[in-house]
Amino acid sequence: MTLTRSILLFAAAALFEIGGAWLVWQGVREHRGWIWIGAGVVALGLYGFFATLQPDANFGRILAAYGGVFVAGSLVWGMVVDGFRPDRWDVTGALICLVGVAVIMYAPRPA
Repeated sequence: MTLTRSILLFAAAALFEIGGAWLVWQGVREHRGWIWIGAGVVALGLYGFFATLQPDANFGRILAAYGGVFVAGSLVWGMVVDGFRPDRWDVTGALICLVGVAVIMYAPRPA
């Protein structure tokens, strides 16, 4: 259950961080205004909250692992929301990052 919870928390954190950054991007770069920017700032704050709920108590480990989730999640967001088509190198890099996440977060460690 802890592994499932951790993966779900990473997914929620990615949704809020990537979505928040996208909202700010839309507000500034696409001139959609302050409401979009404000919604993005709120979403980014929620990302920080979800990161604190990870079962592991080590801030550095959580944020390092989340970096890999962010890389892969950003490519998925771009595909779903913006019609971005990653090439094989994008996909390869994202998979390497996810392997890094698994090693950092879920490798067996002495108690």
